[in-house]
Amino acid sequence: MAILAVLIHLLYHREFADAAIPNDCFAATAASTGENALPKMVCLTFDDGPSTNTQPILKILAEEKVPATFFVCAQDINQEYLPLVRTIAQQGHQVAMHSASHRYAKIYQSTDAFWQDIKALRQALEPYLSLEDLTWLRFPGGSTNTVSSKYGGSGIMQSLKAQTEEKGWHWIDWNVCGEDATASHPNAEKILHNIQEDAAEHTTCVVLLHDTKATDQTVEALPSIIDWFRQEGYTFCTVEQMVQLQSGGE
Repeated sequence: MAILAVLIHLLYHREFADAAIPNDCFAATAASTGENALPKMVCLTFDDGPSTNTQPILKILAEEKVPATFFVCAQDINQEYLPLVRTIAQQGHQVAMHSASHRYAKIYQSTDAFWQDIKALRQALEPYLSLEDLTWLRFPGGSTNTVSSKYGGSGIMQSLKAQTEEKGWHWIDWNVCGEDATASHPNAEKILHNIQEDAAEHTTCVVLLHDTKATDQTVEALPSIIDWFRQEGYTFCTVEQMVQLQSGGE
């Protein structure tokens, strides 16, 4: 089953993994138009957590009554924060898969290597939530990243997308980026500006932000990000809720 098939927008984005290597493209959908047009929707998504910044993010989301989606990892550096996954789910947010190691050179060596990494992630998360709820995935670097071809060949991402769908799972990228994990280390004002620029022409926004110990400025920017989307008339939802709305609740 293809995800986000209404209208695809390809935009440029930089995210950094093992080294300062830019990934090139990503996709998300716009809402349909006409009498049955969907409301303007925004999904705030946080990659790479949980971390020392998860609790501050959750506090803001609770105060603002805004749901979000967390694409989580299980790296050595965030083992002590993994119990927060339970808190994320209990507070009504969506927990989704990102990677265990997040090391491109390791996970993109082959499709088998990638799925071994996801297996390790699921095992690490199993004490904190039902694995049946973990059916959404975001590929590190996005589904069209070119870094993976350096390790697993030019067709690895196409194979991984197909295999994800064969499992009955879903994958999603983004179409709005705060660029909060780039080497430039933008401040809160710049993160908000990046989001405003990317979101300007979209009625459905999937916003990429990060939840790591290095993204204090993301926490600082979050209230302003929420305020701006509210002023622009967007409804906040998780990724799963968004796709359910787009499919008519099916």
